[in-house]
This record gives sequence, structure tokens and C-alpha cells, in this order.
Amino acid sequence: MKLERHSKIVELIGKYEIETQEELAEHLKEEGYQVTQATISRDIRELKLTKASGENGRQRYMVMQTQETLSDKYIRILRDGFVSMDMAQNILVIKTVSGMAMAVAAALDAIHFHEIVGCIAGDDTILCAVRSLDDTILVMEKIRKLI
Repeated sequence: MKLERHSKIVELIGKYEIETQEELAEHLKEEGYQVTQATISRDIRELKLTKASGENGRQRYMVMQTQETLSDKYIRILRDGFVSMDMAQNILVIKTVSGMAMAVAAALDAIHFHEIVGCIAGDDTILCAVRSLDDTILVMEKIRKLI
């Protein structure tokens, strides 16, 4: 239950500009999670969430990037191996340089797009199961920005 709640929190702060613990609690309640203030506070600490300026200039919760050099490594693998991508409903198909699909899939897993449920890699093709059609479009936009 805790792991599911943590995953939902990361999803919610990625989707909404959440400024307070109360707002986070409300969003969680809308998603069917009954939480206390103490639980929210503990989850924020365990997830290492921090507040940063959002697009509107106000403070919002964000996941703290503790391993920037590791993220850079995964983004470089993604850029080096990526050839193209296309979608079939909620399945994202990524073509890579021959022999790079497993490395690119591992990089996608390490980047932790909350929209991606999982990836299966062959030699030069990756199939990513994505939560929804809208999320597939969102993931494609995120990947385009990274590459």
C-alpha cells in the first residue's frame, strides 16, 4: 500500500502544481487514499520531495534530483541509442541503433517516467506499456525534449 501511495504521490506532483501538504492530501483522497497529516509528512520525507518554483512562480513539491550525474548518463544512453518512436494506443514502440535496445530500455526504467508501466527490449526495438493513450503522447513529448 505504501509503495502504491508513494507512486501516486510522485504521479500527482508531476501532474499538478501542489503547494501544500493539505493539497496533496486532498488529491490523494480524490484518488481513494485515506491519509493523515503525519502520513503525508512522512511520505514527503521518505520520497525526498522538495519545494521549488513552479511554472506559475509559486512554490510546489518536486522530486529532489539527488543523482544528477546518473541521470545525465541515462539521458546520454537514450540520445546515443535512439532512432525513432511511434505509438499504437498505449504502447510506445521505440527503435534504436542495432544492439542498443536493452541499454535504452534500462535507461528509460532508470529515468522513472511514472507513465511507463514497463519495457520489453529486443535487439533494436523496445515496447513500452504506458498507462493510457494520453500518457503515451506525454511520454513521447518528454523523450523528444530529452533527445
